[in-house]
Amino acid sequence: MKHLYRTASLGVALALFAALTPALADSTATVGGLVNKGLVGVGRIPAGQRDKFGETFGSGSGMAIDTSGWTHDASGYKGSLWLLPDRGYNVAGTTDYRPRLNTIGIEFSPVAPGAAPTAGQEQTGVKATLADSLLLTDDKGADTTGLDPLSDVRAASGDLPMLPVATNGKLALDNEAIVRLPDGSMFISDEYGPNIYRFSAEGRLMSATQPPAALVPMRKGAPNFSSDNPGPGAADPDPKDPDTGRQNNQGLEGMAMTPDGKFLIAVLQSAARQDGGDSGATRQNTRALVYDASDLSHLKLTHEYVVPLPVFKDAKGKTKVAAQSEIVALSDTAFLMITRDSNNGQGLKGDTSLYREINIVDLSAATDIAGGPFDAADKPVAPKGVVDPSVTPARLTPFIDINDKGELGRFGLHNGAPNDRNNLSEKWEAMSVVSVLDPKLPDDYFLFVANDNDFLTQDGFQAGASYKADDGANVDTMFLVYQVTLPGLARK
Repeated sequence: MKHLYRTASLGVALALFAALTPALADSTATVGGLVNKGLVGVGRIPAGQRDKFGETFGSGSGMAIDTSGWTHDASGYKGSLWLLPDRGYNVAGTTDYRPRLNTIGIEFSPVAPGAAPTAGQEQTGVKATLADSLLLTDDKGADTTGLDPLSDVRAASGDLPMLPVATNGKLALDNEAIVRLPDGSMFISDEYGPNIYRFSAEGRLMSATQPPAALVPMRKGAPNFSSDNPGPGAADPDPKDPDTGRQNNQGLEGMAMTPDGKFLIAVLQSAARQDGGDSGATRQNTRALVYDASDLSHLKLTHEYVVPLPVFKDAKGKTKVAAQSEIVALSDTAFLMITRDSNNGQGLKGDTSLYREINIVDLSAATDIAGGPFDAADKPVAPKGVVDPSVTPARLTPFIDINDKGELGRFGLHNGAPNDRNNLSEKWEAMSVVSVLDPKLPDDYFLFVANDNDFLTQDGFQAGASYKADDGANVDTMFLVYQVTLPGLARK
C-alpha cells in the first residue's frame, strides 16, 4: 500500500518535551524541534456559495489535502483538497441534509514568514474554488441524513456494527474528520456513533468501526445515539443527555492517519460522560484511540490514552475546558491538536475568543488503557474529572496561538470587537499539512486550518427550504495557512 507520507523518528524532537515548561504555558514559536514560522496566507469562500446540488455550501469540519497533486512553480502553489461538512444548517434542530464531501481547487501565494501582505490583498493568498460535491450513501447506496437519530438503531449485520438511523430510516451522520486513502476511499469519523466509517471513492459505505463500550452513548441501559437535536416534529430524547458514553455533540471530532499509514488515531472531542463529561468544568480528560490500519476494512484498537484538554478562565473567572476540534498525526505517539473555546466569534453574540490554540500531544509516556477495565462503561478512567491514579495522561504543549493579535493583524483579521467579517468565527475544526516543496527546507510544511461556519448565511437553501441565519450573520468559510517545521516528516 502506497502512503502519502513516511516518518523518520520524531523521538529526538519529542524527547525535549520533558525539559519544556509545564503544559498550557505561554505559546512559543519553537517547541521541541517543531517550529511555528507564523501565518503566511488567508483565503475565503463566500457564505452564500452553493454546491452542484443547489444547496448552501459551508463548513470545514474536516479536511484532507491531495498531496499527490500539490505543485509549485514561479506563480505559486496549486492543488486541491477535500473539505468535509457536518450535518448541515441546524440552528433550530437538524434537517434531512444529505451528507457529502466537497472538492476544493486551491491556488496559493504565500507571503514570507513575518512579512506583510500587499495592501488590499491581505486575504487573497488562498484562492479556493468549489470544484465538485460527492454525496455519501449507506452500504446499499441509499441516501444518508444529518437528522438526529433519536432512539432508532439499525441492528448489527454482517461486518457492520449497530448503526444510528433517523426516524426516516436513513443512516444518520454528523461527519467531523476525514482521512483520504491512496485508493480514493476514505475514513470519516462522526459524532453520533461515535463511529469511524470507511467510504469508497464513489461515496458508498464499505465498513464501520464502533469505539469501546465506554464511549457508546447509553440511555436507560440501551444504546441511544441522539445528540438532543431533534428534527422537525420529533421528540426530545429521554433523558436529554446520555448516562454514559460520549456527551451530546462531543464525538470523534479529530482523526488522522500516521505518516507511515500504519495507524489511524481518533480523539473524542471532550471527556465521556462518566469521565467528567457531564460538566463543562470537569470534561478535561478525553481519550485518543489508536487503531492498527493494516486491514482497512477491520480496524483493530491497539492503544488508547487519556488526553488532558487545556483549561482556561472565562470572563467571570469560571474554569472552562477547551474542547478539541481536529488532529494531524506526526507519528503513532504524537499529533497536533486544535483546542478552542465556544460561543465567541463572528456570527455570535460573544465577540472575543479566550482560547484557540494548536497543541502538540505526546503519548509516548502515557498509560495505554486499551482493552482494560476503563473500556467498560461502568469503570470511569476519570470520575468527576479526576484521572485514576494508575493512569498517566498524555502531555500537551502549546504550539500555535490562533488568536495571536499580531499574526492576525498582518492579514486584516482580529479576535474580538468589532464583531465583523474580519473577526474570526467560532469554530476552527479542519486541519491538514502539505510540503512547501523547497529542497532547502525539507522539513517545512504548510499547515492549512479551516473553520466550520455552521452554514451561516442570509441566502441559505438546504433540504428543500430557504433560510436566513439569525442576527444577519454571513460567515465565510475561511482558510488560515501557517508555515511550520516538522522534523522527521518526509514525503515518499
